[in-house]
Amino acid sequence: MFPKTYIPNQAQVTMRPQSPAIPTSPVGNLTPRQMLWRVARRYPFKIFASVITGFSGALFNGVGTALVVPIMLSLLGQDAILKQGPPIFQLLLSPFEDLPGIYRYVAMALAALLVIVLKNISNYLSALASGVLSRAMTSDLQRQGLDVVLGVDLEYFSQAQVGELMNRLGGEMARAASAITNTIRLCITIGTVLVFLCLLLSISWQLTLVATVLLPISSLASQILVKKSKKYSRKLTQINSQYSGGLVELISGVRLVKSSVTENKEYQRFAEYIQERERLNLNIQMNSGIIAPMGEVINISVLFILVLLARVIFQGQLASLAAIMVTYLVLLNRLLPYISQINSGRNQLAQVSASVDIVHNLLRTDNKSFMQNGVTSYRGLVEGIEFHNVSFKYPGSHEQVLTDVNLKLPKGTTLALVGSSGAGKSTLVDLAPRFFDPTEGKILINGKDLKSFDIAQVRKSMGIVGQETFLFNNTVRYNIAYGNFGASDDQILEAAKRANAYQFIMNLPDGLDTMIGDRGVMLSGGQRQRLAIARALVQNPEILILDEATSALDTVSERLVQEAIDELSRDRTTLVIAHRLSTVRKADQIAVMEKGQVVELGSHEELLIQGGRYSELCQLQLHDDKDSTGEQKNYEIADVSYEFRSNLSALTGLLSILEYEDDKLEHESITEKMFESLKKMLKDLERLEKAIH
Repeated sequence: MFPKTYIPNQAQVTMRPQSPAIPTSPVGNLTPRQMLWRVARRYPFKIFASVITGFSGALFNGVGTALVVPIMLSLLGQDAILKQGPPIFQLLLSPFEDLPGIYRYVAMALAALLVIVLKNISNYLSALASGVLSRAMTSDLQRQGLDVVLGVDLEYFSQAQVGELMNRLGGEMARAASAITNTIRLCITIGTVLVFLCLLLSISWQLTLVATVLLPISSLASQILVKKSKKYSRKLTQINSQYSGGLVELISGVRLVKSSVTENKEYQRFAEYIQERERLNLNIQMNSGIIAPMGEVINISVLFILVLLARVIFQGQLASLAAIMVTYLVLLNRLLPYISQINSGRNQLAQVSASVDIVHNLLRTDNKSFMQNGVTSYRGLVEGIEFHNVSFKYPGSHEQVLTDVNLKLPKGTTLALVGSSGAGKSTLVDLAPRFFDPTEGKILINGKDLKSFDIAQVRKSMGIVGQETFLFNNTVRYNIAYGNFGASDDQILEAAKRANAYQFIMNLPDGLDTMIGDRGVMLSGGQRQRLAIARALVQNPEILILDEATSALDTVSERLVQEAIDELSRDRTTLVIAHRLSTVRKADQIAVMEKGQVVELGSHEELLIQGGRYSELCQLQLHDDKDSTGEQKNYEIADVSYEFRSNLSALTGLLSILEYEDDKLEHESITEKMFESLKKMLKDLERLEKAIH
């Protein structure tokens, strides 16, 4: 039914449990680095493959380098020099001693070539395994992050920036995962250094001891630069977060920016972000770039010192000094880049440490609030919904939003909430699907505490149509069927017809397959609302929550949407927030709210008779409607009056004809025409009533 472009293949996706629950956090009381290692332990084979291939490459690298000089000297006929050299020369060449003449040289050359090939294969496999591990860990962390974000209470989103969350779930996750692969590479590099040190010790422990003392000087010098890199990286992470978060806000609010003529101010603000980010990147680059040349200068100085010492140490072996020193310096020269890599690796770990901390904070559950799920299965609404002594204030706020609210919504009835802005209406309806829990009191369904029921089952039974309708940047079909992807095309089209959306959908370029843009930007406000109503009809909820669904619409769109809402509300238990009081006159109960309390409760007629706050609101809205739409209403009334008089004249004429007509068939024809005129007159009266109210 749905194109695969828009619906992911569920068989290839790790499914999240249907019932909302507190995510199983990998963090607990662990430190950021312990958290990463705990995640990494889920991939033992990938880590094992990366480490083994890495150390194999290090071993082949050391052996291959140590083989080159003895083999070259042997090929040049300098076997006598080799016999005076260190024992490792004889050890490396011993496998070839029994081979005759030319075969011996060919075998040595092939052996050296084979070792180099094996080294490169091992390095390739190590890089491949490291990449697979990094991607697996990134995906794992992103899944855990999504699980936390989808499970956390709405309170979290009121404090977090969208751009910041996107940055954390994207780039920061990858950077944090790279800390593990960087650590593994660092360990492999250290292993490579140890292999070369063992070879160097076998040639001359005295020179190696001196080298071991002198070479760490570069590491000590780079320590200061590493600390600076860590500091710059933390600042850069903070700037990136501010930039990403602000950019999402800027793009979302571009209409406000243009209407307020603040383009220059916003440009200046983001230009400063970019400039600061460029400065930090330059500092990091300068810091990282100086490590290698500084290390090279120190290492070359160490080489000169070692050569001078070698003349003293090998005074009695001057004949073989060249061979010994060439082998030693080749090995040492191959070792020095790995020492630089250790410094660079430490620098890279310092740079990603801020990302590790950010991911650790995101995956923590102890610093976030989660909705506790109930264990009782929800079997449907039998009695109704009751708000019993409900009080509420938002987390972190001392202001009471709701105070001792007591309301009952029996099954199959409609309860309307009216009142001025800030009275607590929207907050109250947000408690019904447990977007928040009351701070005091209870919400009862069928006489049982709402908290005892499975959240997913309760929410699945509710259809919510709000003032601000959210639509995905996808097709019309996808948006209508969202929440019930098993709906057939017939069900979708039937819902569209009942929501007064069928006509405009069919006029779209691709009908149900038309892409509607970001948040439905290609549609009008009324069209978006009707799609939301069609979506609720496809879900077929038994409980309906309407939050001022027509408040932001023009007169024509409001009429179409209201007709769709009337169709949607039929035979359902409905909780509605009313913007226009005329739309809730037929509600079974109307609750008037002021300052978080219910001040009046009753039907439309009962509340008007009381002459209280509801009556006052009706008078004020009637007065406002007359002021704002008086001319339009007068035109509508005049138009209806003309139609009514025309139909009445036709009816009078038909009665006159009927008085003098004796033909039975003609009587029937005239009677049908009179009946049609009467139906038109009734419709005119309905239009007149709507125009008046």
